[in-house]
Amino acid sequence: MEKLKQTKVRDLLRSKETGNDCLVRGWVRTKRGNKNINFIALNDGSIIHNIQVVVEVADFDEELLKQITTGACIEVTGTLVESPASGQPVEIKAKEIKIFGTADPETYPLQKKGHSMEFLREIAHLRPRTNTFGAVLRIRHAMAFAIHKYFNDNGFYYLHAPIITGSDAEGAGALFRVSILDPKNPPLKPDGSVDFSEDFFGKETKLTVSGQLQAELGALALSLVYTFGPTFRAENSNTPRHLAEFWMIEPEMAFYDIHDNMDLAEDFLKYLIRYALENCMDDLEFLNKMYDNELIDRLRFIVENEFVRLGYTEAIEILKASGQKWEFPVDWGTDLQAEHERYLVEKHFQKPVILTDYPKEIKAFYMKMNDDNKTVRAMDVLFPKIGEIIGGSQREESLERLTNRIHELNIPEKDVWWYLDTRKFGTAPHSGFGLGFERLILFVTGMSNIRDVIPFPRTPKNAEF
Repeated sequence: MEKLKQTKVRDLLRSKETGNDCLVRGWVRTKRGNKNINFIALNDGSIIHNIQVVVEVADFDEELLKQITTGACIEVTGTLVESPASGQPVEIKAKEIKIFGTADPETYPLQKKGHSMEFLREIAHLRPRTNTFGAVLRIRHAMAFAIHKYFNDNGFYYLHAPIITGSDAEGAGALFRVSILDPKNPPLKPDGSVDFSEDFFGKETKLTVSGQLQAELGALALSLVYTFGPTFRAENSNTPRHLAEFWMIEPEMAFYDIHDNMDLAEDFLKYLIRYALENCMDDLEFLNKMYDNELIDRLRFIVENEFVRLGYTEAIEILKASGQKWEFPVDWGTDLQAEHERYLVEKHFQKPVILTDYPKEIKAFYMKMNDDNKTVRAMDVLFPKIGEIIGGSQREESLERLTNRIHELNIPEKDVWWYLDTRKFGTAPHSGFGLGFERLILFVTGMSNIRDVIPFPRTPKNAEF
């Protein structure tokens, strides 16, 4: 007799054929029943729904059945049959059960439902077994796949930007240093500063905050590229919106102006959210029911609406005339906060918004200056509930203007000589943007804390797992 192959719970629940033998493996979510019959809810992570295993107690060893508790890992061989119970199309009538691993009911921390998010963060090694985090991780996978598919289908090339870098793309400081020097006794220069020439790379290096600058180099050869990788920021921030390690998607496009950039950002975001609605509905319905009953409507709102395109100056005028009382006062030249961004999206326009033409003082050195010499061709895409989800710009392609801006901001030319070289040799107009992956997953899942949309969050004083 040919050995049965494992079938995923997802495929069994969707099967139209019953009466056949099957083999399923997974973790026990619950077990209930009486002295004659047991019902085991089994889940293997392939879908949010469990499959019910029906066990005739008389057919199995009593000691074996005692070991099947919440959290145990088992293999079941049985017959797939129509379920008489409502809410589940099929169930498995068990013939054989094998236990891979037990879970002591006295110590297994997921024995009961209703744990707080704070508690689950403390057991990040086990929280993927909950319905919530199973749903989040499946959606995270689907979004990563959709990102690669979108760019591949649109002629982009995936560029692997370095994680260790000598540059700070944003000029934000707060970077993690990468060094093999003795922290207690590093080599020093005559002026008392650390002599990094003796370090592994011969210079001071850090973990990257962005792959953008390297992506620009790729775009000025391959035309359309994107990076998708981990980035790091050493800010001592404990807000629900900040991580020390997070993932960024950063496309760069030669020959794109700011309008092409906005078109791409809108199309890209709509594609991703449409993909989630078409491929993750089981998980979205669970999250909609348990955490955010406006989630699915909000996702459809993005797909169904054209994005409003609005200049920063006009946005400031709208905000000042709104009559709203702001926690952060707003005036021309100030950076907009989430409360301002959400007002524009949720109350004033009731559509997603792309803001453009920000004051140069609040934006990065590489953004292209407008003719007014006061604003730059920046763009931020604003979403309901979350505020800014994408930030980007048309890049400055002029060597003279870029060099002047670098001098204005006291950035040493020796640190960005390679970046300036691309403006010396075959410069071209180009644009790009950055999408924080976790920010996207926050929006798509309706979760409220960014620590709950990444498997193992890295935050101040927290790198346990």
